[in-house]
Amino acid sequence: MPNSSTASPPSPAAHTSRLALAAAGVTVVLWASAFVSIRSAGAAYSPGALALGRLLAGSLVLGAVLLVRREGLPPRAAWRGIAVSGLLWFGVYMVVLNWGEQEVDAGTAAMVVNIGPILIALLGAKVLGEALPPRLLAGMAVSFAGAVAVGLSMSAGSGGGHASVLGVLLCLLAAVAYAGGVVAQKPALAHGSALQVTTFGCLVGTVGCLPFAGQLVAEAGRAPLSATLNMIYLGVFPTALAFTTWAYALARTTAGRMGATTYAVPALVVLLAWVFLGELPGLLTLGGGALCLAGVAVSRSRPRPRAVEQPAPAPVQD
Repeated sequence: MPNSSTASPPSPAAHTSRLALAAAGVTVVLWASAFVSIRSAGAAYSPGALALGRLLAGSLVLGAVLLVRREGLPPRAAWRGIAVSGLLWFGVYMVVLNWGEQEVDAGTAAMVVNIGPILIALLGAKVLGEALPPRLLAGMAVSFAGAVAVGLSMSAGSGGGHASVLGVLLCLLAAVAYAGGVVAQKPALAHGSALQVTTFGCLVGTVGCLPFAGQLVAEAGRAPLSATLNMIYLGVFPTALAFTTWAYALARTTAGRMGATTYAVPALVVLLAWVFLGELPGLLTLGGGALCLAGVAVSRSRPRPRAVEQPAPAPVQD
């Protein structure tokens, strides 16, 4: 008789779920690190030039990996989602976010852009037919409150902050482009691999940003080496690697749940700014970061299955 105490091996579904969660974690950490690099590169490069330089670096890395793995072109059915997500997320989002952060303080930008996950959940329900479970909505509400707290503390730390109407509108456009890109990418991942969808989406965004090529060449000639290295870092890690791990995870969960996961980014930005920039966070910032992480935990949790009640044994007859 086999030993009943021996633990059974994890199911393939559980293993895949853990891999997807790990991939999402890589994405969140690298996207958080991007905010630190953008501060350096953005001082020397204009918004369009920075976006194009980042996308060029990302496209070169992704293209090389695609050739090594011999994955080839994605199926025809994936191209519509690739084209839309490439234009919106890799193109419009990166340019207008870079521009918007020059017009508003970082705190205001964080608050406005963080409506993106809420839009993803709503669009996912409307366009993709995804469910909106109460835990997801509750977690997103908690995380958004944390993002607002982080944003307010960052604005106060910059001398009260500044925000132009143009800057707020640009950040809002960035949030809409981000949400639209994610929802368009989800169906494409049903036909193409994460690497294919990311590579060709990045290429579409690069082509869309080619009008900024002249600015990139002119600014690269006088930019300090540190700014250029940060731009290359943005292309290799927060773009090539992080967008691929994002696509891998998105293919294995809902768009709404993945969007909610990105609320961990503000908390990690606070930590990275503390470590690398020496920006000591205040109590409001720390509290907001904690709320962001708590909301992510709630949104990704699943209700425990109810125990099935066993019928009472029949009475023994004499």
